[in-house]
Amino acid sequence: MTDISVSDAAAKRIVKILQKQADKSALRISVEGGGCSGFSYKFDLVSDTNDDDLIIEKDGAKVLIDSISVPYIDGSVIDFIDDLMGQSFQINNPNVTSSCGCGVSFAI
Repeated sequence: MTDISVSDAAAKRIVKILQKQADKSALRISVEGGGCSGFSYKFDLVSDTNDDDLIIEKDGAKVLIDSISVPYIDGSVIDFIDDLMGQSFQINNPNVTSSCGCGVSFAI
């Protein structure tokens, strides 16, 4: 059982983005090797679901996470931040032991 959630702000933003992308139906989040701290998040708009995807749905938003990435972000909250620094999806991940100064890569 996984415990990954989507904030209200992230769900609203995903719905808004997907309304402008008629051929896309979900936001795919994955964890990839790389970045200055070892791992980085990747965000893609997709139309297909894979058999091993974790599917999270909230208020009309759909998030897909592949089975390999799930353990790295289990317990996380997917959020959308809109502040003076800009707009971005952020993953509040309790598994992260360190991250780089740019905030894009992390270590577990």
